[in-house]
Amino acid sequence: MKATVLIPAAGMGRRMEARVNKQYLYLAGKPILAHTLERFEQHPQIEHIYPILPADEIDYCREQIIEKYAFQKVRALVAGGAERQDSVRNGLLALQRDGLDQPQRIILVHDGARPLFSTDLLPELIATIATQGACIVATPVKDTIKEVDGGLISCTPDRKRLWQAQTPQGFSYQLFAEAFYSADAAGFLGTDDASLVERLGRPVAVLAGDYRNIKVTTPEDLVIAAALLDSTQEESA
Repeated sequence: MKATVLIPAAGMGRRMEARVNKQYLYLAGKPILAHTLERFEQHPQIEHIYPILPADEIDYCREQIIEKYAFQKVRALVAGGAERQDSVRNGLLALQRDGLDQPQRIILVHDGARPLFSTDLLPELIATIATQGACIVATPVKDTIKEVDGGLISCTPDRKRLWQAQTPQGFSYQLFAEAFYSADAAGFLGTDDASLVERLGRPVAVLAGDYRNIKVTTPEDLVIAAALLDSTQEESA
């Protein structure tokens, strides 16, 4: 059972305060996006990969990432949109153009700035999507969370019921496309891909992930990611 991956990497990364977009910053001698693509390129259950980028970076990415590191599973580079949701929609349209819109095709969406995802989770993630239609990777919240209104605490949710969403998030093509078309018609902008499916009232399964699967957003995250990558490589050595 195989899956197709959309990798949105069209964000500007302003919080990184760098001259280039964060996906091109180097981590352990290689651009962050190259690390992310490599995770999926090397897994036998991944059939196609679609990076989604700012339109003016497509040529650069093709030359400096795809061709330089010889990624074979990248089917096409897709121009992103104004919002992440627009970018993922463009990815779905690219699948449609390429004839990859079969109803039960498994689609994964993974942030380009999450280079430390453990692909050991992919077999279970893909199997769960195949049986339930939708599944995300997430981790239980470790800290106490407060809801705040006007600088004052309004409530303290039960931590046992709170999970921090990560990516990959995965869906059958039919369900995912339905969720996007419905959101578009209603003008709904979700905080993640799963929220579009939740809006339809459809169940979304949760697979326990890894706290090391961080999203590199700030300069501090880059330092943490480098340390985590070193520790992971030492463990596998």
